[in-house]
Amino acid sequence: MTPRHAILPLALLLACGSTNALAARGFDVRDLASLERVSSPTLSPDGRRVVFAKRVVDMAANKSSTALYIEDLMARDAAPPKRLTPEGWNVNSPGFSPDGKTVYFLSAKGGSMQLYAIPAAGGTPKQVTDLSTDVGGYKLSPDGKRVAINLETFPECKGDLTCSKKKLDERGAQKNTGVVFDRMFIRHWDAWNDGRLNRLFVANVGDKPATTATLVSGGVNGDVPSRPFGDATEYTWSPDGASLVFSARIADAKEPTSTNFDLYQVRADGTGAAKNLTASNPAWDTGATFSSDGKTLFYRAMKRPGFEADRFGLMAMDVATGSAREIAPKWDRSADGITLASDGKTIYTTATDMGEHPLFAVDIASGEAKKLVGEGSISAIDLAGPTLALTRNTLKTGDVLYTTSADASAPLRAITQTTGERLPDVAFGDFEQFDFKGWNGDTVHGYIVKPWNYVEGKKYSVAFLIHGGPQGSFGNGWSYRWNPQTYAGQGYAVVMIDFHGSTGYGQAFTDAISQHWGDRPLEDLQKGWAAAQKQYGFLDGDKACALGASYGGFMVNWIAGNWNQPWKCLVSHDGVFDQRMMGFATEEQWFTDWEQGGNAIDKAANYEKFNPVNHVKNWRVPMLVVHGQQDFRIPVEQGIGVFTALQRQGIPSQFLYFPDENHWVLKPANSVQWHDTVNAWLKQYIGQ
Repeated sequence: MTPRHAILPLALLLACGSTNALAARGFDVRDLASLERVSSPTLSPDGRRVVFAKRVVDMAANKSSTALYIEDLMARDAAPPKRLTPEGWNVNSPGFSPDGKTVYFLSAKGGSMQLYAIPAAGGTPKQVTDLSTDVGGYKLSPDGKRVAINLETFPECKGDLTCSKKKLDERGAQKNTGVVFDRMFIRHWDAWNDGRLNRLFVANVGDKPATTATLVSGGVNGDVPSRPFGDATEYTWSPDGASLVFSARIADAKEPTSTNFDLYQVRADGTGAAKNLTASNPAWDTGATFSSDGKTLFYRAMKRPGFEADRFGLMAMDVATGSAREIAPKWDRSADGITLASDGKTIYTTATDMGEHPLFAVDIASGEAKKLVGEGSISAIDLAGPTLALTRNTLKTGDVLYTTSADASAPLRAITQTTGERLPDVAFGDFEQFDFKGWNGDTVHGYIVKPWNYVEGKKYSVAFLIHGGPQGSFGNGWSYRWNPQTYAGQGYAVVMIDFHGSTGYGQAFTDAISQHWGDRPLEDLQKGWAAAQKQYGFLDGDKACALGASYGGFMVNWIAGNWNQPWKCLVSHDGVFDQRMMGFATEEQWFTDWEQGGNAIDKAANYEKFNPVNHVKNWRVPMLVVHGQQDFRIPVEQGIGVFTALQRQGIPSQFLYFPDENHWVLKPANSVQWHDTVNAWLKQYIGQ
């Protein structure tokens, strides 16, 4: 950020209060879809330079591309970040060499995803790997001479990469298309199982591109990293480079009902057997990081098997003895990751906390957790030398890259612009957190967002947003899918309630929703809606629409038959309609098993207790239904069932169907269509 960029917003704020003097309109989905996105802050080992990824969207082509930028932090504001990777390259996953002279990244520039390197001072990229299969992720060895990479290969091919390519080519040449399965997963998230696993390999880093790699995770039959959202944080090098530790769940018939990930240690040369370091814990272990001397292994662990939203505790294992202890057992938050301080005394981690997502410093000796950066949502951090780099977003801006001192004692220094600085003609709705007494007399929190053109004394129609998860949160953070500013930008007020089941308020609060999908959170939503109207007189309770996705979609379907009085319209996106069928059709069976207290065969009655399909006779409110064909979490037939129930009863309804989207709507043009359709539905029933 230049000095001019830093001073101008402050001057406007002082002159005009909370309203930007240049603003002439509200925030629109086209702004959201076309915004640049900053991510992956990566520091050089000395902490002097920071590399980050910047994604830009070509709306006309309906696609995006990402480049790397670099900033010399010692130059202060003398020069803005400069582009490091060449024009025409689409790249991701930056990483510095141990000496800080080279930046590594992944790109499919040559036709398949491979590892490349470019001088940090600038220059021409050099290809590091030239393998017969795509590189999914990587992590350089401590000396920079080797690289751990994850590749998608057939287990029966073992370390022979050409074998996997040959099998794929042969399959593509077959005239028949039928596939026989003999166990689940037959599909996961948005992809069908083709027999391949993510496997961990090690390749040499040399003057010529590596054409071969050594399989090191072959003794463990599981995905490394995990599917569908795992990444290179699930494996790590030992400080001496002799071994790696990775997290894996065994890919067998029990996999769809299991959350048991264990940490395995293997030799980096591929010899010897894998050693299970956490066999005593039948729940989730992941995110291993060694101390600098290699004597301690830090990681995150859950305690309850089968529960994907259990609290992740911070653990320390004595490598010599295998004994482990929890570092901060009294800290009732779930740690997102582990970034170790250079002196080995502190773990930096983020965690959802009271409607925000701050950065914490956890003292390893005492377990004391201290909040370092509290406002908004910290999405990524890196620590090197005297520098801490982080990206932070709020309800008013997407991610902004900041740097500060290693202990965050220095002021945050913005390296990139806020959304408001990128869109000076746009005004955003002000927001405020509020609380009330919900189920069981517990304090429940929510957020209110004012319309962009708020005028004191005027009443506004309301978008009542219900978050998914169900163990999630609609807090002080930015989203590219369910962003309250897109509703505030249309002139609506927004209300969001973090009902029982939400994260960041203690594990007991999160646990409260399991087997109670339709009562405790519903009570919170009802009381929260009443409290919001009482506290904020500008809410027009007679012109309100309830909207939700995933669990929020279920709740909209449940509300339709059990609390439809306040609403003029409803929007249900990828929501559960028939709980019992969900128990048979969803891919990750551990989810429904835990949430309903057992499987749909043995505990059928549990699935009927809060089942929207049983209450369709009470439906009366117009509903927009949205679903994606590639959603294997909540299959498309659930959405079709909702629409059929509405149509058969003559209730005004629409069905927005995406043949090429999964549980989320990700393509830029589809996102615009989604928002335009939803906004038109709201305008039809609650005005503007």
